[in-house]
Amino acid sequence: MTKALFVVSEEGYWGEECIEPLETLSDAGVEITVATPSGGPPELDETSADPDEVGEETAEHVREVHESDERLNDPIPVARADGEVYDAVVFPGGHGTVWDVNQDSDARRLLREAVEGDDGKSLIVCHAVGMLGFARDSQGAFIVNGREVTGFPNEWEEDIVDENDVMPDGRKLPYWVADEVEAAGGEFDPELEADTSVTVDGDLLTARGPESSSAAAEALLEELDL
Repeated sequence: MTKALFVVSEEGYWGEECIEPLETLSDAGVEITVATPSGGPPELDETSADPDEVGEETAEHVREVHESDERLNDPIPVARADGEVYDAVVFPGGHGTVWDVNQDSDARRLLREAVEGDDGKSLIVCHAVGMLGFARDSQGAFIVNGREVTGFPNEWEEDIVDENDVMPDGRKLPYWVADEVEAAGGEFDPELEADTSVTVDGDLLTARGPESSSAAAEALLEELDL
């Protein structure tokens, strides 16, 4: 059976970016395990379940799955996960990832194990793409160097943070996704003119944001030959 590991933030994951791929892969028969940095249940970004922001249908569904899905409610710590065991490792986005998942050495190890393993794949969505600014391969080089990627664009971030890079909830954004990825040698293009943006560069798949979640899940299934 095809197996996938979802590494989800405890600081605030974006509902659709996790739940859309989670359900799409599940419906295709993929066995899914969820991991978080500490092993505690992931935290839902409340904005991603706000009907005024995402629509009533999406908000209701996101919250229902977040509260009822056994995999999300009983994750394992990322330190206990072995990336080589899984056919794919998925990193859903959300601003919360910049404070925990992207900075977590075990999460970055899982990415390395996935892309360096035999036929392993990794899907990284939205703000989680920022981890590519820090993740290195087994030789010490940046995994993203020379690769084409998409992710959360600076143009969108400018509309969220204030002049001091402080978010509406009062937290200081420590870095911007595009800046870190480009500094690590990534060829970053969020394809702002397109409705969705999913980039496949070998074993690395990246997606721009919530509206690309479904296309990203379908692209991963295609890469897994499912």
